[in-house]
Amino acid sequence: MKKILLYWLPVFLWMGIIFYASSQPYEKQDLRPTLSANLDLTIIETLFSSVELHYAGDEISVEALGAAHFLEFFIRKAAHFITYFVLGFLMYRALKHYLLNNRSTWLIAWFMTILYAISDEIHQGFTPNRSPHIEDVMIDATGGLIGILLASIIYRKIRTKKI
Repeated sequence: MKKILLYWLPVFLWMGIIFYASSQPYEKQDLRPTLSANLDLTIIETLFSSVELHYAGDEISVEALGAAHFLEFFIRKAAHFITYFVLGFLMYRALKHYLLNNRSTWLIAWFMTILYAISDEIHQGFTPNRSPHIEDVMIDATGGLIGILLASIIYRKIRTKKI
């Protein structure tokens, strides 16, 4: 029971935080007013005026979105990556105590992380003013994979030191 709490409780708490964040309508998470009030956005306009990319069918540029929304886009995508980096790390950590094969551990951890990312995007589809994007799942999957690989390296080093 102690092992379950030690290794799985962080996973489920983190999943709960993700679920809660996905339950919030966009208006409650809108960073644009805070960014506009606290940053000199002319720097963003100057540095990134020539940057234009397309994401989920939308143009992402300072010209199309404005500086605050452009910056918020990258903050939100970084949050996706970091959130699932942590989930992947925690998932690997929990599974490592049940599976002896390192490859199985990281494959199952990554699969479970991706499944949760997919379910999170579906959940966002039912949240007011939020929309699911397969591109977000890809960012989440990449963050999860990097977190899992880091955990794998750390556990390998710990295991080597014990020997």
